[in-house]
Amino acid sequence: MQTPPIVAPTEWEAAREQLLVKEKALTRARDSLAAERRRMPWMAVEKPYVFETATGPASLLDLCEGRRQLIVYRAFYEPGVHGWPEHACRGCSMVADQVAHLSHLNARDTTLCFVSRAPQADIARLKERMGWKIPWHTVTDSFDKDFGVDEWHGHNVFIRDGERIFRTYFINNRGDEAMGTTWSYLDLSPLGRQETWEDSPEGYPQTPPYKWWNWNDSYAPQAAPDPEWVQVSEAGEAAFRAANAQGG
Repeated sequence: MQTPPIVAPTEWEAAREQLLVKEKALTRARDSLAAERRRMPWMAVEKPYVFETATGPASLLDLCEGRRQLIVYRAFYEPGVHGWPEHACRGCSMVADQVAHLSHLNARDTTLCFVSRAPQADIARLKERMGWKIPWHTVTDSFDKDFGVDEWHGHNVFIRDGERIFRTYFINNRGDEAMGTTWSYLDLSPLGRQETWEDSPEGYPQTPPYKWWNWNDSYAPQAAPDPEWVQVSEAGEAAFRAANAQGG
């Protein structure tokens, strides 16, 4: 193994600063791409898809759980998949292992769920074994084929407008590797992170960054941001701005 050169701290810092320029450019490019994604056209979903859930049959609209945004990951767990019935697909299982606590997504009016063709009894047993808390439903019709996930995994993104639901985005293959964090999911969503710094169409919901963050057991609907946390986050933002102004 041919390793990089060993250098003194000052040289290491110089190399890091040089790379940081490119990393910041990548971050800005990613933000710009997410802004463009929020302006993607919507596709109406007209077919009445039916899923089996832990509580009975449900429509795609029902999977939203009353929230405005819905992200559906097609996981391969069914007869014929390597590992059945003890395990789901290894790649899909890694995706499940990466999923952050769902309360943070839910606080941004977003529901994440997984769907497979396995019966609910098998899904419940798998979730218990692997320690997964993700809502996981059974596909009963052509949903997977109609949305490009009958032969390969992928995330489909939807938005609810009253009683209607629209497809807004789709990502699969290498794009699925980075999924799992709250931010990766929100950046795929039609409303984004819903923070004031984002470039979003006029009228989109937005609140100041950081202020809405909370402990995963402490979110409350319509609750005002905790004043002490607001003070802490504002101090942090000021420190970030000062560092950037100095070229940090």
